Amino acid sequence: MKDIYERAARIRLVIFDVDGVLTDGSLFVGDDGQEYKAFHSRDGHGMKMLHKTGVELAIITGRTSNVVRHRMENLGITHVYQGQLDKLPAYLKLRDTLGIKEEETAYVGDDVVDLPVMHKVGLAIAVQDAHPLVLKHAHWQTPSGGGRGAARDVCEMILEAQGKLDAVLGEYPGE
Repeated sequence: MKDIYERAARIRLVIFDVDGVLTDGSLFVGDDGQEYKAFHSRDGHGMKMLHKTGVELAIITGRTSNVVRHRMENLGITHVYQGQLDKLPAYLKLRDTLGIKEEETAYVGDDVVDLPVMHKVGLAIAVQDAHPLVLKHAHWQTPSGGGRGAARDVCEMILEAQGKLDAVLGEYPGE
């Protein structure tokens, strides 16, 4: 775990896939073709907490959905790349635009289409229920599954590695 925390301490950008990472991978499609997705509220709050500390957040997803656009707007995430069947060009553009190095970037994925980006970043993360090949190539695996708290796991682990978790959680007084 020491190596993971050393990697996480350097992170300035976290990129999330959507289907299977921010959702459980289920796609609900109505008779009218409208697509619906379920997002975990704690994932969203974790992303807001991490972003508040100065870490950039981004989305790179192969599908295009108004639901994703609305959710990311709600979370204040402005770096959203949809319809990216090949995610590597979007990653390279984002990294260059932000001036962030590979070792300062984390990517969270769940399926084999995520591997090209995962091989390029300083911290490759797989959700707990990711494809076995993705799990094999990840530096770290979340305790929770996609759409079930995995993004929150990522955010809190990075905050802890950067020595910021206690201060962030301290903003919410307990008993």
